[in-house]
Amino acid sequence: MASDPAYPPVLVIVGPTASGKSKLAFELARRTGGEIVSADSRQIYRELDIGAAKPSSIELHEVPHHFIDEKNIGETFTAGQFALEAPKRIMEILGRGKPAIVAGGSTLYIQGLLEGFAELPEGDPVVRARLQDELERFGKEYLYEKLLELDPGQAATLDPSKTQRLMRSLEIIEITGLTVTELRSRGNKRQDGVRFVTLGLATPRSQLYDRINLRTMRMIESGLPEEAERLYSKYHHLIAGRKSQALRSVGYQELFACFEGRSGLTEAIELIKQHTRNYAKRQITFFSNTLAIDWTAAPENEDDFRILVERLVRECLFIHSSGM
Repeated sequence: MASDPAYPPVLVIVGPTASGKSKLAFELARRTGGEIVSADSRQIYRELDIGAAKPSSIELHEVPHHFIDEKNIGETFTAGQFALEAPKRIMEILGRGKPAIVAGGSTLYIQGLLEGFAELPEGDPVVRARLQDELERFGKEYLYEKLLELDPGQAATLDPSKTQRLMRSLEIIEITGLTVTELRSRGNKRQDGVRFVTLGLATPRSQLYDRINLRTMRMIESGLPEEAERLYSKYHHLIAGRKSQALRSVGYQELFACFEGRSGLTEAIELIKQHTRNYAKRQITFFSNTLAIDWTAAPENEDDFRILVERLVRECLFIHSSGM
């Protein structure tokens, strides 16, 4: 499908966690009457609120958001599904004469939306069973080191805790003889016709880490331990069986370990900060090495923020070429 020149390009705001993506998207949508498409793999799940840095109920009421609170914990929603569903949702928004603004830091969601995915093979139960056995016998670090040697590009987007994606990446290598990185470089599968302008918010590493630490403490003060305790009680069977990727994510897994007596609360909070910083580093690596992004300095204060908003509005990203 060819892109439709009657519609404006869609602004995609990316960057590491705590760089200010959601705040910028909200203000732009508020100013222009736009709608926000969340590219966050956790915000789509109901009940993951504080730990997923979900917009407030006031913000959700004031500006339409998509892919937030649309799935129940335990349901599956993949980057591939997002890559198929998000362009449809975007075209519906544009068709109503509204700007569409994408914001999020889930790397595969963004890559799938912007580039599409090359065809990946179906799973092989025999190969998967053997990889599962290796995981149980040798541990997740072993699988990660194995992937790091075979496909360093894919390994850079993961960490040892992402066991399902580690096994899937190794499974693909064994089935095809090609790495995930090689398969995805073999062609752009996007055919939806949406035009994108991708803006990255860059923050000096030390400043970003300070933001992460501060935001973590605000989440704790806002009730993250209590939210995690409710989830732990309600979904203990999913947590114990490692059947929900969202519940194994940063901010929750550390507190679940605390509830099980494997750490104290102070240690859990410090681990949340550390693991979030590690995640931000992986996001920066992925966005810098994988996608074509126009980077700009993330606002450091309200004056900077206002100037950036005014610049983006002046650049007419949100005006239909037909004059709408």
